Amino acid sequence: MIAIDGIDLEIDRGEVFALLGPNGAGKTTTIEILEGNRRRDAGEISVLGADPAQAGREWRARIGVVPQTQTEAGELTVREMVAHFSAYFPDPRDPDEVIEAVGLGEQARTRLRRLSGGQRRRVDVAVGIVGQPELLFLDEPTTGFDPQARRRFWELIAGLADDGTTILLTTHYLDEAAALAGRVAVIAGGRVVAVGTPADLGSTDAAAMVCWQSTKGPRSVRTAAPTDCVMKLAREAGGEVPGLTVTRPSLEDRYLELIGTTTSARRDGAQR
Repeated sequence: MIAIDGIDLEIDRGEVFALLGPNGAGKTTTIEILEGNRRRDAGEISVLGADPAQAGREWRARIGVVPQTQTEAGELTVREMVAHFSAYFPDPRDPDEVIEAVGLGEQARTRLRRLSGGQRRRVDVAVGIVGQPELLFLDEPTTGFDPQARRRFWELIAGLADDGTTILLTTHYLDEAAALAGRVAVIAGGRVVAVGTPADLGSTDAAAMVCWQSTKGPRSVRTAAPTDCVMKLAREAGGEVPGLTVTRPSLEDRYLELIGTTTSARRDGAQR
């Protein structure tokens, strides 16, 4: 079974790049290959100037990894866990500073087995960033976070990006991708089906929906030129257009369209 098929991506230094896609699309497989934790069958990869499959310890000290699976509960405290991993890096951040940054300051002396699932996930993030990585891999990092913790995490990632850290993120939260990423790639069926900024993907040539209230009842039209349509309606109405709404395609709309189209195409191909 082919997990990913001909993915071609180029991510710039200092960029926050998000991979979007349904479960089983190939996001985690892609991340693991780029981290050097899974071997590829074919193709060429360069990450920080090296092939991850051949890179050594010095290269690994330049990357940070937050995997999809949570840290196992254990007898170490939060601070002991983060401090332990900080010792693997040549120039780590202060463990206490990192613990505060992920919102676990009050749990610093709490043993991992006593943390909630969301709190253990924050420990994963702390371990991933304590080494001040040049490149940070985040695989579904905010799973289990409450809304306040997610917002705090977004601020942390924005700060890392401002400092020049390159970040590759996978997420199921489209608002997270829109808030953090400069560009996103949509993966479906092991292939990249679209790449662009969140705004570009949400504002494609797909038509906007213009709705209004006419003398004959509710009316609507889908158009690629909504401004012209609204101006025409205003002239016809002699001013304000009753019940006027204009709905433009969002990143979520485009995402659902892309993965739906790909799924349908693969199903049709399998039936032939």
